[in-house]
Amino acid sequence: MSLAACSALSIVALVAACDTASSGTGNPPTEPSGASALANPNAVDAVPLPEGSVDKAVGQLDGLVGSLMSSTGLPGMAVAVVSGGETKYAKGFGVKDLTTGQKVDPNTVFQLASVSKSVGSTVVGAAVTDKTVAWDMPIVEGLPWFALSDPYVTRTVTVADMYSHRSGLPDHAGDKLEDMGYSRTEILQRLRFMPLDPFRISYAYTNFGVTTGGEAVAAKVGKDWPTLSQDLIYGPLGMTSTSSRYADFEKRADRAVGHIKIDGKWAKTDIPRDPDAQTPAGGVSSTVNDMATWLKMVLAQGKHEGAEIVAPDALLPATSPQIVSNPPASPNVRAGFYGYGFNVGVTTDARTQFSHAGAFASGAGTAFSILPSADTAIIVLTNAAPIGAADALAAEFMDLVQYGEIRSDWRELYGKAYAEMSQPDGELVGKQAPANAAPPQPLPTFVGTYANTVYGPTEIVERDGKLVLEMGPGGVRKHELTHWDANTFTFPLHNENAQIGTVSKVTFDGPKMTIEYYDDEESDGVFLRS
Repeated sequence: MSLAACSALSIVALVAACDTASSGTGNPPTEPSGASALANPNAVDAVPLPEGSVDKAVGQLDGLVGSLMSSTGLPGMAVAVVSGGETKYAKGFGVKDLTTGQKVDPNTVFQLASVSKSVGSTVVGAAVTDKTVAWDMPIVEGLPWFALSDPYVTRTVTVADMYSHRSGLPDHAGDKLEDMGYSRTEILQRLRFMPLDPFRISYAYTNFGVTTGGEAVAAKVGKDWPTLSQDLIYGPLGMTSTSSRYADFEKRADRAVGHIKIDGKWAKTDIPRDPDAQTPAGGVSSTVNDMATWLKMVLAQGKHEGAEIVAPDALLPATSPQIVSNPPASPNVRAGFYGYGFNVGVTTDARTQFSHAGAFASGAGTAFSILPSADTAIIVLTNAAPIGAADALAAEFMDLVQYGEIRSDWRELYGKAYAEMSQPDGELVGKQAPANAAPPQPLPTFVGTYANTVYGPTEIVERDGKLVLEMGPGGVRKHELTHWDANTFTFPLHNENAQIGTVSKVTFDGPKMTIEYYDDEESDGVFLRS
């Protein structure tokens, strides 16, 4: 191979191609001396780990957790660390339920929220290992009825596209449909009515995109997703307290219930989170002891006690960059990437790192981080609405492992980020109705059936001199409207995607009703009366 040809290759391919190619003399090229001379430079850590760094970091965890629990008032937390194929740390802190005071332990079951995506990715990897499916299997091969708004994307979009959030679907597509009470199948069927961004070059995080990928795999294998997860991952790994069924979580005697903040104080949630509709994306419940076993399997490139659970070539794509999820804001900023169900990045000292966080507004904040070059990982589970505590603890621990010190104020950084995401929605939040509001048209004028392509039929009924908005299948979600001004009304909303304090406008204009909360990337919020 010519020098010009070698120079055109990427640095990774260059080492493999140029070091092994014929020199043109009939003899193999002379190898440089030294063990590191032939090392792929992309596989060499820039900075060695401090001596005994993992054990020293583990030794500081009690203090870090204690100060974090004290400063945030979190009800409960569980933490585990694995390194070198061993569980180095597994402890519970605080309580499972503020109303009972029962203590958290390493076997307490928590809801994982979006950490489920990474766990589910290994389920798909195990199915790929069995050669029953492939990452590049088209969704329609498992779900022939599935469709998106573009026929080409419909027949082309794959499991890999869905697990890397590059299908073109809008951000969090389908989440509001779940809150409205639609079933998993109904939600997946309604994805076809949503606009698409450019296919495979657009990143937008979608729970129901990942769910589509998992459902296609399960259908192809001939099992439901929870059974497939049990058969391929939970059973073989001995994860006896782990499930992808909400009913199993509810039956656990040792389980942590969700908590939310009300008037600045933590309280047991009054809206338990049943994530079965999106179970491949957010439906796993587990313990830190079980998750420690899973982390060890990932670090061992798919092996558990000598048995291959996931083949390395089925797992590596999941933990490799597949799309840019966080483009750099300037030339000196590292980009963030997403694999198949894993966040993938590079630390400041050139180490690859895999991670994911999970968040239920109804009371779960979770995070894990894996540092393959240190053969080390941490999992943090909490039973409170996300405030960045789990993410911060994982980041602090990984700083200690890599640098021997905590280099950033992760608690403030993550705290601010989650605080911004936890604000109530609506133009009228915090505002008072006009003192001299114009009267509306007679209420019967507004009564009728309205429809939106994405969000379906909606009823406006008059009941006891009030307008009531009935949404979702069979009108299961009912919202009493309060007059604001002229033909504009409001209603409060609180669910998994609407924070406490959310207020939505409802404006009537002839046969058109516009609901502010549903004016988003999925729909224009306009419902037309039939």
